[in-house]
Amino acid sequence: MKPSDQDEILSTHLIKNGVDTKTVLKHPVGLFVLFFTEMWERFSYYGMRALLVLFLVSTISEEGWGWTNQEALRLYGIYTGLVYLTPLIGGLIADKITGYRKAVFWGALIMTLGHASMALEGFTDSFFYAGLGLLILGNGLFKPNISSIVGQLYPDNSDRKDAGYTIFYMGINAGAFLGMGLCGYIGENIGWHWGFGLAGVFMFFGMLQFYFGRKIFGKLGEDPREAKKREHETHSGATTDEEEDEKTPANVRRDRLIVIGVLIFFSIFFWLAFEQAGGSMTIFANDYTNRMLDGQAALTFKWVDSLLTIIPLILLSWVLISLAKKIFAVYPASIFFTALSFVIIWGIAFWKIDREFSRVDTEVAASWFQILNSFFIITLATVFAKMWETKFNPSGPVKFAIGLILLGIGFGALAYGASEIPSGATTASVSMIWLILAYFFHTTGELCLSPVGLSYMSKLSPKNLIGLIMGFWFLSSAIANFMGGFIGSYIDQIAQTYSISTFFLMFFIVSVVAGVLLMALSPWLKKLMHGIH
Repeated sequence: MKPSDQDEILSTHLIKNGVDTKTVLKHPVGLFVLFFTEMWERFSYYGMRALLVLFLVSTISEEGWGWTNQEALRLYGIYTGLVYLTPLIGGLIADKITGYRKAVFWGALIMTLGHASMALEGFTDSFFYAGLGLLILGNGLFKPNISSIVGQLYPDNSDRKDAGYTIFYMGINAGAFLGMGLCGYIGENIGWHWGFGLAGVFMFFGMLQFYFGRKIFGKLGEDPREAKKREHETHSGATTDEEEDEKTPANVRRDRLIVIGVLIFFSIFFWLAFEQAGGSMTIFANDYTNRMLDGQAALTFKWVDSLLTIIPLILLSWVLISLAKKIFAVYPASIFFTALSFVIIWGIAFWKIDREFSRVDTEVAASWFQILNSFFIITLATVFAKMWETKFNPSGPVKFAIGLILLGIGFGALAYGASEIPSGATTASVSMIWLILAYFFHTTGELCLSPVGLSYMSKLSPKNLIGLIMGFWFLSSAIANFMGGFIGSYIDQIAQTYSISTFFLMFFIVSVVAGVLLMALSPWLKKLMHGIH
């Protein structure tokens, strides 16, 4: 389809729904309002997540709680598991009661209060637990519904819908990248409550930016009763989802549901290992990794870290300026609060860089390693997308299997790097290269599995079951996080009885065996997909 035809299809869709028709990079300006809202939400979530375990295990003299690794990792697993569980409820509330836009706003507000409560943890433990609870509840309203608005910006037959989600996904990773880098640094070097509080500040700005730009979306995401009424009028006489599904042979529906079940099952093994990033891998970074640099190594790291902070901010500022040119005259408050957040973030970035260059030596923050996942996604996503467009474009189950094996290789690197740490050791000075390699392979595995998984859930699901299937997909992530936190909590016991290398070797074996098994099943699964590629 010609670009001009795509422009016309998109414009007609936007006008029909009362959406602002101005565009940036040939996409609706509303996409970029959602982009910045999601970016600051992910900044706050991953910024807090980077600090959570480190804060809990820090000693009382370091203003932490002095928990054991086991206690901290179990709380981490409960928290992240609930974060993935509540979107099932939040999506239902938006579908039946509030609509997507109100759910996003209230979710953002509740999370802002959650971060504020955590910043007050020094006064009483109750503020900390209340903050976690508010973050879980707010995320349930926010996470599933902002993505739904993105989808509604485009007609089903628009070739730009996938590209729109790709841009949105970049916002997710940009926010995660900056949040883990800056909140983590401030939390570890200045004070835990400052790191928690900083995460909340930008969640607050994201909420205001969305609220004052909400009219950009016209009818999209409003009261669900009105939406259903319009949908009924639009599709009067058209084939319904249920009627469409009835044309599909029962055995085809059954077989495709079997494939969905198998992929969801194997995804649990992936995520329970992958989510060690904020748990046991952070413990490894904190206790077993040599993070002290001096001389040329310290100077090199300072320059690399500075560039990793500044370059994304330059690109994001350019996107903001492009958006401001299009909507400032009509939505000045939305642009004002986003611009204000950027002024603050630039100030923090320059303060951090100046502080680090003024020091002779440098100690890499334990939370810093978590930014590598977002960095590798941003740099490798296009490479993988291009690769799938070549002749090497295996089926979904094969991509899942490759993802699991790559994840296992990452844990294999950690196990090898820790192999010389003696049994029972509680500290060590392993080279940082092993964590860097682990995050690299984990990210390549994620790029094989995560976007492919969402795509296949949609492709294989009967049309009247897509919402339910997506719910099970998120539920599998919740189960994986619960399990991952529980298994990770045994890191000290396994290190004492065997070794820290054995702990990571377990994840290597489980991931690779699961990947090989799924690879063996892939020809059978491909037949069950009945032509879905």
